[in-house]
Amino acid sequence: MSSMEDQKDNDPTLSKLLTACYDLRNLLQTSANVETTLEEVNKKLSSIQDSLTISSKRIGPLQTLSIANKALDTRINRAISPALALLDSFKLSDALQTRLLELDTKLSNETVPKKRLKKLIKYVDCVDNLNEAISLISQECEPAIQKLQEVVEFLSRTKAADQYRTERLRETMITLKALYETEVDVMKFDGVFDEALMNLQDEFEGLLQQLRHQMIHEADDQEENDRHDDQVLLPTELGSDLEVEALGRIAKTLAANDCLDICIDIYVKVRYRRAAKALMRLNPDYLRTYTPEEVDEMEWESLETAISLWIQHFELAVKSVLVSEKALCSQVLGSILDGMIWPECFTKIADKIMAVFFRFGEGVARSNKEPQKLFKLLDMFDSLEKLKPDFYETFEGEAGADICSRFRELEKLLVHASTKVFWEFGLRIEGNQDGLPPPQDGSVPKLVRYAINYLKYLASDIYSPSMAQVFRIEQSWKAGILSKPETDEDLLKDAISNIMEAIQRNVESKKVRYKDKALSNIFVMNTYWYIYMRCKNTELGKLLGDQYMKKKYKIVAEESAYMYQRQCWGNLMSLLDKEELKSVNKDAIGAIIRGKMETFMKSFDEILQRHRNSYSIPDVDLRDQIREATIKYVVPEYTEFLNSYSSFLQAKTYLSSKIVEGLLGQIFEGSREQTGNRRSISVTRDYKEENSRESKPLRRAISSNIDA
Repeated sequence: MSSMEDQKDNDPTLSKLLTACYDLRNLLQTSANVETTLEEVNKKLSSIQDSLTISSKRIGPLQTLSIANKALDTRINRAISPALALLDSFKLSDALQTRLLELDTKLSNETVPKKRLKKLIKYVDCVDNLNEAISLISQECEPAIQKLQEVVEFLSRTKAADQYRTERLRETMITLKALYETEVDVMKFDGVFDEALMNLQDEFEGLLQQLRHQMIHEADDQEENDRHDDQVLLPTELGSDLEVEALGRIAKTLAANDCLDICIDIYVKVRYRRAAKALMRLNPDYLRTYTPEEVDEMEWESLETAISLWIQHFELAVKSVLVSEKALCSQVLGSILDGMIWPECFTKIADKIMAVFFRFGEGVARSNKEPQKLFKLLDMFDSLEKLKPDFYETFEGEAGADICSRFRELEKLLVHASTKVFWEFGLRIEGNQDGLPPPQDGSVPKLVRYAINYLKYLASDIYSPSMAQVFRIEQSWKAGILSKPETDEDLLKDAISNIMEAIQRNVESKKVRYKDKALSNIFVMNTYWYIYMRCKNTELGKLLGDQYMKKKYKIVAEESAYMYQRQCWGNLMSLLDKEELKSVNKDAIGAIIRGKMETFMKSFDEILQRHRNSYSIPDVDLRDQIREATIKYVVPEYTEFLNSYSSFLQAKTYLSSKIVEGLLGQIFEGSREQTGNRRSISVTRDYKEENSRESKPLRRAISSNIDA
């Protein structure tokens, strides 16, 4: 042993092997001990497993029953919860109905307008809330009943609950079903809610009745507005913000409860009456006369006044009354159906009103085409042209298409009527349809006076733009829009020139009806000088041109004045011709001179009588110039003849030169009206018929604007 230990000590490898052998032996011993322990634990676990198996078999049915109970509880709760929510909705509905009755009482007792409007809005809010509650009940009731029915059927089939509980659920289901079939319809259609909707309809109508147009006043016939007055018509505010809000809320509530048709009927009926009543304050009785036959029977003064009022009232209706109605309609009904309904409602209101105005305008346009109607037709056309932008803006969109179409048709009628009146006026002048003979005294015919003043007025700044526009429109219809249009000035100038030429032809036709050639020339002189002086320095004269007026009228008047002097006084003065006395012997010359003087005096007296009884020169200044020219022509020659042969004329007293001059002055006397600028006419004895140069002018005074 000791030797081994000695070896161990001496041999390290052996020492390590001995230590490892020792450790291995200990490990084997420990492993044997653990195995023994595990066997004991395994025995215990087997015993526990046997116990758990037995417990599981006993607990399993209880677990299944618990799961089934939870499933049944969930199913019952899913059926009962909607029913409980439905009952809450019924309670809310009942509370809202009570609240609605209270508000209705307060609303009826309130007299302060502003406070009443606020209470009315609260009333509308309560109606909306009640409607929402009733709608919720309608939506919830049937699903709740369906779920209750399903669970009752399940319990009855599976016996999952006792009979008492199942029966109670069945009774609840039957009660809810009865409520759904009876009470919900009653709440909506035959109860407090329905009564509230009726009240709202009345409130809606009442509020609409209260909104009036405040700026409409009766027209004063003595203070008619000038057609070019720049007065601006503005729409009136219909109702306060609170009133408009209340109306909008009521309209929306009625529309949401199947009362849209009723709401629209009320709105259109009331607002049409209000708008019509506002315009009736203007006393438009003339609108009762509208057929062409009735218009033709009206006195001209009455028709003229009616057309002037129509222009004013038409503009007022469009720019004030209907614009205000359009704004109100948009505010009140704009929220209904995404704003699709209000344009139709506004058009229904406006259509009845505009139809009355259109009807009268069409009647005037279709009536007889009397000349005096032209200016009123142009007034109507001009008013429509100025109103067109506002009109189309007011009646924009599809809803107003028919009204805009009728507006255009009225404009077309006025264009046709205006042009027809103008051209028929020319035809009347052309055909001498006045039916009167030429003036017996050679004065200016009434037809010429009327026609010139007519054309002057037409060529004025007031009517020339409208007349030119009418001609341009008519030309575009006849020639097409692609044709090259004439300027407005050329169109008007050509048209008026045609009338002026018709006047000339009328004058020439009357001239030849005079048997007295001198009187014929007096007639032409008077007429053409009247035309020239009446048109000079006016818009009509400027339009036709100075050269045109001189050539057509001034020169012709001068020629006629010369011809009058030659035919009337020239023949007289030829009686005092001295040439034939040169070849007469001295014994016979005295008798011939006295014979000439006797013939002269007789002819002179006849001419004086014709001037006093048959000849007329109405124009004061023209008459003065003719008198002056006549005196200068007659008196010097008469004086020379009288002086030259005084020795042969002593046997008998003859008129002195001063008396002759006085007599000539008397036949040209007339009213001496105050006149303005002085103008000249060439009437001289040395005018030569064989050339057309102007004669030496004579100064004369005449007003620049002679009244007919």
